[in-house]
Amino acid sequence: MSQSSAITPRLIALATAVPPHDIIQDEIAERAARTFAFNEGGYQWLLPIYHNAQIRRRHSVVPIGWFLEEHSFSERNALFLEHATNILAGLAAKTLEQAGLKAQDIDAIVTVSSSGIATPALDARIMQRLPFRTDVERSPLFGLGCAGGVLGLSRATAVARAAPQSRVLLLVIELSTLTFRRQDRSKANLVATALFGDGAAAAIITCREDVPKNAPRLGPAGEHTWPDSLDIMGWDVTDDGLQVVFSRDIPTLVREELREVADTFLRKHKLSRRDVDEFICHPGGAKVLDALEEAFELKPGALTHSRAVLREHGNMSSATVLFILRAALDAGVKGRCLLTTMGPGFTAGLMIVETA
Repeated sequence: MSQSSAITPRLIALATAVPPHDIIQDEIAERAARTFAFNEGGYQWLLPIYHNAQIRRRHSVVPIGWFLEEHSFSERNALFLEHATNILAGLAAKTLEQAGLKAQDIDAIVTVSSSGIATPALDARIMQRLPFRTDVERSPLFGLGCAGGVLGLSRATAVARAAPQSRVLLLVIELSTLTFRRQDRSKANLVATALFGDGAAAAIITCREDVPKNAPRLGPAGEHTWPDSLDIMGWDVTDDGLQVVFSRDIPTLVREELREVADTFLRKHKLSRRDVDEFICHPGGAKVLDALEEAFELKPGALTHSRAVLREHGNMSSATVLFILRAALDAGVKGRCLLTTMGPGFTAGLMIVETA
């Protein structure tokens, strides 16, 4: 057996975190209808957007009153840096404890975030809080959006595979609620107020042999970027912050084109959808979940873990799929899982994870 085929990347820790402020969807729906109304009752038609999102609550780094005030880009980004650093430092410590490791045991850090600007990057800031070695290799990734959970996990796995004795820490955080702009009455912004929440996830990946043999195995990963698709999802930079961009055609694209993308990826690795025991899909939103179930020819409602995470946390962008993977592992999922995400590019990320 060749050295490369003998190397097995494993997920030895996976933890999640959310900020303390609960955002209850019914309350947000009522406040948003008043906030966006030009006259009393003028925006009551917005209420179905919130009710049809199939979200019960989300989490935010700021209280609900913050959203009723105007904020500059610099204020928003300062809050992003403060809260992202604090949350990730605590989450990194929690994940290290879960793996029975110390900060000094980490050889590389891959950090994923697209909801704020950080230079120095978030990993450098966290190194001021926890005693990582000074020779840790840092790889901050920006601009992946909702695809960042799978693409970040695949990049961290590639780092671990290239240095089999290393331990790689993956940190993922999105604080999308800080991008809310109350004066923006575009359809995309209105939908975003019903959809996005804040959350973070962290994982440790290694190919070392001194790990539990039942640790999930991280298999092949891939991605597909559609031509001429830059306007489907992303940010526009405005004077007061980041303005959300996403197309209403995303569910149609998923329904009509994702199946062949996934099948091509699976065939490349001598697999088919029949070999997949569990689909771990970033939900996007309720309509996207319906489209995902159609694309993969699943029964309606089959993506139970994706629906549960969306219901209790909303869309946390790149962190969401790792919340779903954590929920599936906690539920005792066995066999081969296919992870899927989609984000700016417009790009789909795919990855195989196998559990004992």
